[in-house]
Amino acid sequence: MTARYPVIGRDVGRILQVVSLMLLVSVPIAAVHREFYAIPAFLLSAVVMAGLGVALARRYRGAADPGKLEAMITAASSWAAVGVLGGLPFLLIAWTIAIDPYPAWANTPPLDDTTDIFLNPLDAVFESMSGFTGTGLTVAAVEEKLPRSLHWWRSFTEWIGGVGVIVLTVAILARPGSGSLTLYKSEARSEKIHPSIVNTVTEIWKIYLGLTLGSIALFLLVGMPAWDAINHAMTGIATGGFSVHADSIGHYASPLIEYAVVPVMVAGSIAFPIHYLIFKGELENFYTDIQTRWVFLWFGIGSLALTAILWANGQYETFEETFRISLFQFVSATSNTGFGTATVGEGTEPVWSAGATFVTCLGMLTGAAAGSTVSGLKLVRVVTLVKGTAWQIGSVFQPDSAIRRFRIGKRSLSEDQFQREYTEAAVVFLLWITFLAVGVTVLLRTLSPAHPVEYVIFDVMSAQSNVGLDSGITGPGMPDTAKAMLIINMWVGRLEIIPVAVLLSAVFRRIGLYR
Repeated sequence: MTARYPVIGRDVGRILQVVSLMLLVSVPIAAVHREFYAIPAFLLSAVVMAGLGVALARRYRGAADPGKLEAMITAASSWAAVGVLGGLPFLLIAWTIAIDPYPAWANTPPLDDTTDIFLNPLDAVFESMSGFTGTGLTVAAVEEKLPRSLHWWRSFTEWIGGVGVIVLTVAILARPGSGSLTLYKSEARSEKIHPSIVNTVTEIWKIYLGLTLGSIALFLLVGMPAWDAINHAMTGIATGGFSVHADSIGHYASPLIEYAVVPVMVAGSIAFPIHYLIFKGELENFYTDIQTRWVFLWFGIGSLALTAILWANGQYETFEETFRISLFQFVSATSNTGFGTATVGEGTEPVWSAGATFVTCLGMLTGAAAGSTVSGLKLVRVVTLVKGTAWQIGSVFQPDSAIRRFRIGKRSLSEDQFQREYTEAAVVFLLWITFLAVGVTVLLRTLSPAHPVEYVIFDVMSAQSNVGLDSGITGPGMPDTAKAMLIINMWVGRLEIIPVAVLLSAVFRRIGLYR
């Protein structure tokens, strides 16, 4: 089956047009903070992104609705394009500050050792891809030194990326039909709140906005400054993790703020349909929905296991501090948020033991509920693999004539249905581990051998699970080859592997590498 490239071109163009509106929305933010020098950078970036989008959409405006193949390639291509073009504000603002072409009223600041990293296009793309994929890894050395317009752009990319650029496009264009549904599913989503996909997407955005506003109110209540509260609410509910401080949430040295951030990360880990039912008053879904039960159970088990390891290692002074850090870090890792309150490692200098690092990696690997803003494998796939493997082994002891059904939560699957879901989970897991291994291999080849292997695995897994925690390896001093590899890991992880594999297959077929 050959992909219909005009369909892909048209839909990628539409997505770029919609995302370019984000750049226009950012102009008033720069103006309010009197960073007038940043306004031309946002406007030029919007013109470039919108221009490409309009050109593609008009060139292929007569294309048909996408099928599954086209939707997969569109998802992979559009996320790559948005990640690259989203780096333009970082690049242009850095060069504007370096050149300083405007009069004094534009308030151009001196170039510092944090913003100047974005003079390199690769670093600008790294920060953008990290934002849109909801990863939160950064090459900014001291985030406090960044202009507020870039604080906003980082947070805004994560907030939009948490739900998805295709979901944003479907919401704005509001075009009902099978084409919108196919694109929606290509972005690793299948949940539906209403029969209409447009109504589903609209409801998701209402819930998302409500959760964000509630998070802002909570952070203000516990004493977080207004600008910090807005940014951390956006990146927290998106399970993205960018912060306006180099020390992330640890900057405040406030147990009250740390405990207040945990429920925001948990909220981002719960599927949107469950939020919808809870907002309708059906509170029993907190414990009757199997995915939500698994989320709370896994958060609890992992936090206690990490507490036991860190306490046994004598890592922190009191049990309360050990528990608080363990709870925060494990929930942050498993929800793929990436906020930090503790140092996991300092590059070549170990801080946490290999055991504590492994438990945190396990949380990053699994992720939380499908249908939420998290990445990772998703708990439902992990449970399907573990329980399904035991079910397969058990079938050996059953007579050939036995009719067996696989139960997962309230669902009862026939053998054929089970095999389809089990195979999908196994394929995603295999490809996920393959890309992880490639990333680890590249970093081991490009980094100093003084870096502990478990820390290299930690940072690659953090990138591919779109988490944002780091062990002191990821940063401005990382080799360009390693940065490029992590960009690929972030892109692959956000799309849950399959669309990227389909895109690569289509490219190989197109250039005749195999038929």
